Parts: sequence; structure tokens; C-alpha cells
Amino acid sequence: MSREFDHESDDFDDEFDEDFAGMPAPAPAVFADAEGFRSGFACFVGRPNAGKSTLTNAIVGQKIVITSDKPQTTRTVVRGIVHRADGQLILVDTPGLHKPRTLLGERLNDLVKATWSEVDVVAVCFPSDEKIGPGDKFIVNELGKIRRTTKIAVATKTDLADPERIAEHLLDIAELGRETGTEWAEIVPVSSVAGDQIDLLAQLLVGLMPEGQALYPDGDLTDAPEEILAAELIREAALDGVRDELPHSIAVVVEEMGLREGRDENKPLLDIYANLYVERDSQKGIMIGHKGARLRQVGTVARKQIESLLGTPVYLDLKVKVAKDWQRDPRQLRKLGF
Repeated sequence: MSREFDHESDDFDDEFDEDFAGMPAPAPAVFADAEGFRSGFACFVGRPNAGKSTLTNAIVGQKIVITSDKPQTTRTVVRGIVHRADGQLILVDTPGLHKPRTLLGERLNDLVKATWSEVDVVAVCFPSDEKIGPGDKFIVNELGKIRRTTKIAVATKTDLADPERIAEHLLDIAELGRETGTEWAEIVPVSSVAGDQIDLLAQLLVGLMPEGQALYPDGDLTDAPEEILAAELIREAALDGVRDELPHSIAVVVEEMGLREGRDENKPLLDIYANLYVERDSQKGIMIGHKGARLRQVGTVARKQIESLLGTPVYLDLKVKVAKDWQRDPRQLRKLGF
């Protein structure tokens, strides 16, 4: 592997290159069809860091959306596909609804609300280790404006609460429904980490879907483009260990992605060239780290996650660039895909 600094004179700042490679992962499983089959869309919503993305991954059975302990890190709508003998469930993972402070935040909130009216079921996530708060009430009140969509409540993170706290939490969720005039079709406590009641939740969601044929082929776990999945996994690796405002200043764009030509078909190598954007020079130094150590770690972790998801060895070329105040700049937001 080689490391070098390269200075450019474009709209962004200079950059740091790092290359990585690795090994393949197993392919996904298939599902069976049956009479009375149901299929449809369900959306997990909630305030930031309510466990929506972790829950999506747990039900799908494989990681298809990024997770982080940093709030407001989900920025794209990714569909996870669950194949069951009795139906096919398409899970739509959305950003957390929040009070926006930037143009990016406003656009993410618009994305959430647009998704609500397009799905069959909206599942509101309430973390069991936290009390019901103003943010939860705001979301449920906003959701009340969507009349025809079925609504259920999910008490997430039950592994972080004792039985007494969980019982109190379920009563609070029921009371919130009464206060807001929201009729919960179900109230389900789950733990994505421990796997508690994940299959039950999936079964309940499928039962609320309309009857119909499968919408996606056997074995598909997501309909998100591979470039988007790779970019999100790189961003997840970059988020680990950073603090203050930096998590929200990180954006990743895959500029080029494809199988390397001239390789034996039994020994494929997927080349990925990606740019990791931050908003200031000081943030760029943090992302690169001392002598490039942090960026190497980000690349190594991201490459392994991409290989696990796509099942192909990966060569990752990762660069860090500065896009000044991109969260507030409409031109930069468009360039970064928002």
C-alpha cells in the first residue's frame, strides 16, 4: 500500500489517498412463496437515535443501513427487503425527524414526511431507556395528519431497561396514543441487539400488509444502489470516534465503482473510488489523523463492511476533501446528492 498527499486546485481543498483490499462474504438466502401471500411497505420513524436503523438491520437479518450512536446520522431512504413464507416486507429506513438547524436538516425532514404517506404501515420507535418526551409527541402529532396509514408503536432497546421500566414505558406509549388521538394497531417491545421479539414484529407487520405478489426477486435484501450502500458504510466508519459537530459535517460520495477489467472471473476485485467531504480544514486534519492513521482505520473498517455486504473483494481508494459549509449551501448539497 502507498500513502501520499496530493494538492489540487478545484472547488475543494487538497486530499489524502489510501488504498485497501480484502476477501469475499457469503451470499444472502432465498424465500418461499405461498397462497395468501402479502407484500407491502413499512416505515420506521422516531426521533434521532431511537434505534430505527438497528431495527431495520435486525429484521432483514443482515446489515443494509448504517448505525451510529451519533443522532441524526441517517440521511437517505434505504429499503430493506424481508422474505418470508407468508409475505414480503419492504422496510423503509428514514432519517430521524428533528428541529432542523441547516438546509440539510430541512430537506431530511421533508424526506421523512413524504415517505409517511407512501407506505402501508408507519412504526413509531420509542427507546425504552428514555422517557416519552416533547420530540415523541411532536412526531406522533405530525403523523396524525396522515389519516389512511396504519400506525404501530415499537418500544425499542428493551435490553437497556428492566422489566418494571419496560412496563411503565408501554403504558406511556398507550397514553400518548390516547392524548394525540392515535390508534395504535399494535404496541410491541423489542430488542434489536438481543433479538427479542424481532420475528414477532416482522410477523405482525406482514399481517398488516395488503395481499399481493412479491415486489422484489428472491434473495434481494435492498433496492438501494450499491454505490449508495458503499458510501454509507464509509460514512459509518468515519463517524466512529468523532464528536462535537463533526459527525454532521461528514458526507461521502462514491465517484467510481466497478469490477476491475482483466481479472479472472473466479478472482474478481471491485474498485471503489470515493471522496469523504468535511466542512473545514481543521476537520480534514481530524479525519486524516496523525500520519494518516485515522483514515487508514476508516478505510479498513469500511472495506470489510462493503465486502461483507456485496460478497466481493474490494480495493478502496479514499480521499478527504473540504466542501466549505456544505450543509447550508444549496449548490454543495446538490453536488453531494441531497
